[in-house]
Amino acid sequence: MDPTTLARVQFAMTVMFHFLFPAITIGLGLVVAILETLRWRTRDPLWDRTALFWTRIFGLTFLMGVATGIVMEFQFGTNWARYSAFVGDVFGAPLAAEGVFAFFLESTFLGVLLFGRSIVSSTVRWLAAVLVALGSTLSAFWIIVADSWMQTPAGYVVEGGHARLTDFWTAVLNLSTLTRFSHTVVSTWVMGAFLVLGVSSFYLLSRRHRDVALASIRVALVVAFVGTLLIFVTGDRGARQVAVTQEAKFAAMQGVYTTTVGAPLVIWSLPPTQDPADAVQAPEIVVTRLLSFLAFGNVTAAVRGLSEFPLADWPPVALTFLAYHNMVAIGTLLLVEMLAAALLVWRGTLESHRTWLRILMWSTPLPMIAIQLGWMTAEVGRQPWLVYGVFRTQDGVSDNVATFDLALSLALFAAAYLVIAWLWIRLFVGEVRRGPAVAA
Repeated sequence: MDPTTLARVQFAMTVMFHFLFPAITIGLGLVVAILETLRWRTRDPLWDRTALFWTRIFGLTFLMGVATGIVMEFQFGTNWARYSAFVGDVFGAPLAAEGVFAFFLESTFLGVLLFGRSIVSSTVRWLAAVLVALGSTLSAFWIIVADSWMQTPAGYVVEGGHARLTDFWTAVLNLSTLTRFSHTVVSTWVMGAFLVLGVSSFYLLSRRHRDVALASIRVALVVAFVGTLLIFVTGDRGARQVAVTQEAKFAAMQGVYTTTVGAPLVIWSLPPTQDPADAVQAPEIVVTRLLSFLAFGNVTAAVRGLSEFPLADWPPVALTFLAYHNMVAIGTLLLVEMLAAALLVWRGTLESHRTWLRILMWSTPLPMIAIQLGWMTAEVGRQPWLVYGVFRTQDGVSDNVATFDLALSLALFAAAYLVIAWLWIRLFVGEVRRGPAVAA
């Protein structure tokens, strides 16, 4: 592989692995804050034990996220020095804000929850939980600000080969920030809630810690149900924004080669090829004119096809198409699961429905897979640009990084991440086996 490809693979691996942990902590932070609110309001020891158990899981996952996030940021200086030089003036502010206003807020009050819960008042403990959840969400906001600026750059000028920030708030609130932030955050709510549902279902199936499991499920089902509904609302807004601001990406997501008036929505199809001349007419399931309506609110609106863009500006079509459609498929499956779970709760039979508990337990990884596919859609679909329409990926790689160095560091990172993944799984399973504190 050439240095650019290796640098991309390395960054993709480190980012995808790192985001496993923030996705859990942002969603789990909301669950913990709700549990602490119920404890604070009711003074019920059950909510106290439940909140403490999930705070321990949160703390373990937060630690892994810190360790993996440090490695990710070093790559800007080592592998992407030319890119860092181009965007340094723009990226400095949001990344500094993430560290100063978000990370320290989250880590400081997590320390209160983990180590000071017995020496602070009930109200301070509740406030700490709320601030931990707020800090984790703020952290996501500032990171998404930086990434969204790469998707829809604003508030800058290019001078001397560098992007210079001219309007901080225009750059922060660029055209994609709020839609991408809202979609990302609600997807993490679903991730955190499904983790709680999976572990709680395991406890009910194994007839252990029934009281804590049922308490956890009551909260997690509400979070998961609301989150899955909001995923489709925010996802629709995000897709509409992409259709306007990143037309080549949108065409790749939908597999549209030629501009089409009243474009159909593809529900299922074989993945498209990078060269339309090699495309084979394959069976597909479509809904007539629906894509034009969803994207522009008009069934006769034209959706621009890839053929209107230079081939050098096309993203990897098949990968973008597959990532997007599989993300939507998993999201639909999760919504169906939540609707069925709501029906079982209404009937009062969820606890006794062991098949459904097994489904909830084995569905735990699905939100994370969907989240990774979503990021793949966004970032692969942005290619061949680092800053969309402004700065190409091939121009951002460091000049002095050799192919061998990149291959060696990639192998070492992969080995280190295997160790970290094994450690997290081992510690997580240990906490689950240990379980919540026994009622006095």
